[in-house]
Amino acid sequence: MTVRLRAARADDQAFLLTALFHAAHANEEPGVLPGHLLGNPALARYVVGFGGPGDLGVVALRGDAPVGAAWVRLLVGAERGYGWVDDDTPELAIAVLPEAVNTGVGTAMLTELLARARERFSGVSLSVRTDNPARRLYVRLGFEPVAQATNRVGGMSETMWLRFPRG
Repeated sequence: MTVRLRAARADDQAFLLTALFHAAHANEEPGVLPGHLLGNPALARYVVGFGGPGDLGVVALRGDAPVGAAWVRLLVGAERGYGWVDDDTPELAIAVLPEAVNTGVGTAMLTELLARARERFSGVSLSVRTDNPARRLYVRLGFEPVAQATNRVGGMSETMWLRFPRG
């Protein structure tokens, strides 16, 4: 699948919500729509207000239509999310639409996002279900497990962290 990548913008919030819907596996819940995530503060914080100083992302486009997004947000204090490791490390969210799964779009987005994040942050963290096939991509790109939890709907999840080398 041929796509082009561009920087995520504040006006991408509606698509980021759709991407989060897939990233959080909410699409597996009967009757749940992307807009329902706004009623869940633990998930809404990954999207609402995107575009601030601690935000960075990429959107994959096929033609003019978005098919995936990868973004990081610096979520701290009471706003920290599932993948929090410290107040200096932004948390990653990434998803591709079902028609773009297993086409290399996720790898392309994440590689680009991590290159951009290296310029601003000392690392990136995330939370992933241990049975999620994307976990292999995270490991291949250097993410390491730092914590496990059972508090996620749908099974065991783990927090992973990629620290960027200095110098």
